Amino acid sequence: MHLALTGKYEVIVADRMLPRRDGLSIVRILRADNNHTPVLVLSALGEVNDRVAGLQAGGDDYLVKPFAFSELLARLGALTRRQQPAPMDQRLQVADLTLDLRDQSVKRAGKPIRLQPREFRLLAFLMRHSGQLVTRTMLLEHVWEFHFDPQTNVVDVQISRLRSKIDRDHELPLLHTVRGSGYKLSECP
Repeated sequence: MHLALTGKYEVIVADRMLPRRDGLSIVRILRADNNHTPVLVLSALGEVNDRVAGLQAGGDDYLVKPFAFSELLARLGALTRRQQPAPMDQRLQVADLTLDLRDQSVKRAGKPIRLQPREFRLLAFLMRHSGQLVTRTMLLEHVWEFHFDPQTNVVDVQISRLRSKIDRDHELPLLHTVRGSGYKLSECP
C-alpha cells in the first residue's frame, strides 16, 4: 500500500485476497488519493458480480485465476498502451529543445522543427529518457512496437534523420550515439 501511494508505476497488479487487506480496498484508497495508475485486479473470484465489483472499485481490468501468463502479459501491455501522460508530462524539454505532446510541436531555440509522426514518437521517447542510454531494442519495442529485432537498420536511419533535424545549425549537439550500445539525448555525450 505504501509503495503504491508513494511510488510511480506504469501499472499496478493487485490481488483481491491479500493477507491483511482486501485488494479492492487498496484500489479504492488509490483512487480516493487521485492516483490514476492503471490497476489490473487478479482474483480467484470469477463470478460476474465479483468482476463488476473489481471494476467498480476502480480497477482498469480484472483477470480470473488460473490464467495463462501470455494473457497476463497481453493485458498489462494493453493497460500501458492506454495510459495517458500526466498533465505535467505534456511538455518535454532538454536544453533548448522542447516537445509539446498536446499540439504535436517541436522547437529548438524557439524555432519550429517539422517531424514526421514516427520521428515525433522517437523524439518523445528519447526526451522521456533524456540523459539515459536508450538501446535499439528499447526503441524497436516502444516506438515501432516490435517485440523482436527484425535485423533492420530502420532505427539507425530514423536516428540519423532526427539528428539532422534537431542538431542542424546548432553548436550544441543533443542526440548522441553511444557506440555499440545505443543512443542518448542530453546536453553532454
